[in-house]
Amino acid sequence: MSIFINSDSKVIVQGMTGAEGQKHTARMLASGTKIVGGVNPRKAGTSVDFDVNGETVSVEVYGSVADAMAATGANVSVLFVPPAFTKAAVVEAVDAGMPLAVIITEGVPVKDTAEFFTYATEKGTQLIGPNCPGLITPGQANVGITPANITGAGKIGLVSKSGTLTYQMMFELRDIGFTTAVGIGGDPIVGTTHIDCLKAFQEDPETEAIVMIGEIGGDAEERAAAYIKDHVTKPVVGYVAGFEAPEGKTMGHAGAIVSGSAGTAQAKKEALEAAGVKVGKTPTETADLMRAILNG
Repeated sequence: MSIFINSDSKVIVQGMTGAEGQKHTARMLASGTKIVGGVNPRKAGTSVDFDVNGETVSVEVYGSVADAMAATGANVSVLFVPPAFTKAAVVEAVDAGMPLAVIITEGVPVKDTAEFFTYATEKGTQLIGPNCPGLITPGQANVGITPANITGAGKIGLVSKSGTLTYQMMFELRDIGFTTAVGIGGDPIVGTTHIDCLKAFQEDPETEAIVMIGEIGGDAEERAAAYIKDHVTKPVVGYVAGFEAPEGKTMGHAGAIVSGSAGTAQAKKEALEAAGVKVGKTPTETADLMRAILNG
């Protein structure tokens, strides 16, 4: 089992013909993802050839998301679109009725995200991101930029604000493996939250335990802690990046600002521990906590 994507997911790539789109489409194909089309209105009717493990795979380009869905039955879109055009691309996917859109782009204006998130919510499209690595169900599908060779399938669910910490945690726990790892992104507004993933992992019969990675700033982790306390029965281990961050300084990666105790790593750690979550001070310590739970 998995959450959000699996081996049946049919994926289109908005922005596939650009440099980043082509690079990561090749990587997604190599990891077994069913990439069924790309979208570029100026290159509709053409195709792009990819070298996948020594074989040439040709992926057709469609003029719109709606055309791609009609031709392929796609049910996931991943976006490698410049920030200025991301809002329009998301709205196009939503208008086409795309069930899931994964937005890799960083630097999307928060105003744009607020507007397209509200629109997607009204129309019933789930968004992941922006400014995220996407998500991977090892051995089945990889939608985004997560390296597919870090780990295999297993019984841990992972939700993380940070891309690089997603990869590190997957590597640290590669001896156990993952059902799905979701990088939700570190922007102030994201389409899928820690709570959304916690709920899905709680309901997934093959996910036995959950790792949650947060960052300083905002109150997402505190809200997740309250949700865990009331709704999650599976063991959860947490890590909060930023214990050494100076108070009152804006931190660039997540756009996080720490003021007083609100939003600090320590405050988040305490909220999570009050909900029964074991919290590591480092990624390695966090992985060891998870290993002890599953091997205990």
